[in-house]
Amino acid sequence: MKHLKLTDVTKYVENNIGTFHQKRIERLNRLKLKTVLKKKNPYLFKAKHILTAGEIVQGIADAFISSAEETIFGDWLEGLAIFINHKVYGGWKSGIRNIDLEFDKDGVRYIVNIKSGPNWGNSSQIAKMKSDFKVAQRTIRTGNSGLNVVAVNGCCYGIDNNPDKGDYYKYCGQRFWEFISGDENLYQEIIEPLGYKAKERNDDFRKSYSKMINQFTREFIQDFCDSDGSINWKKLIEFNSGKKS
Repeated sequence: MKHLKLTDVTKYVENNIGTFHQKRIERLNRLKLKTVLKKKNPYLFKAKHILTAGEIVQGIADAFISSAEETIFGDWLEGLAIFINHKVYGGWKSGIRNIDLEFDKDGVRYIVNIKSGPNWGNSSQIAKMKSDFKVAQRTIRTGNSGLNVVAVNGCCYGIDNNPDKGDYYKYCGQRFWEFISGDENLYQEIIEPLGYKAKERNDDFRKSYSKMINQFTREFIQDFCDSDGSINWKKLIEFNSGKKS
């Protein structure tokens, strides 16, 4: 085990955080109004008494962006966690399917599936993860039958005060960052570097966001509003839910 230098973490963040921001903008630029309209419930818009195209457009766009950002940043945090663990324990990005990180500590091989937060999956998704852990354990023991292989579901934020799940451990928030680094304060220390040039990069994002909202609002008015400016609900519902010939 090596001592983690926060300067190494800061340098990694400064060199790589731009990837997260760039992917946010790229995902935004690929977004199509009719794609997200197909995935939303038009009856909910009516039930909430939404009367303007702008409200509908901003609502569906913000919901999509929030979900996309969670995924993009989760992937980015996974890379940070692997980098930190490699610095401390020599861990590596696993080559086994659906396993993110492997490392050795005190005679134990840890296999880690990294998620953003604790409430990431339903019962079938958790069952799939447990199955993946068992496959990975068998694969690793093929080369060393006596090796103790321990499975961990690591969550970058949140709290779970019952980490022992029987077939695997679940470490969230402070427990997770301490587990991969040996530093119980790391979960607080990494917050400052993550803000590197955040304002400048967010300004770029807002410019792209504003253009998209304006473009989508114009498109929505053209396709789903009457000449007097009111929303044509029948036309919107037909587009979203009507049978296609």
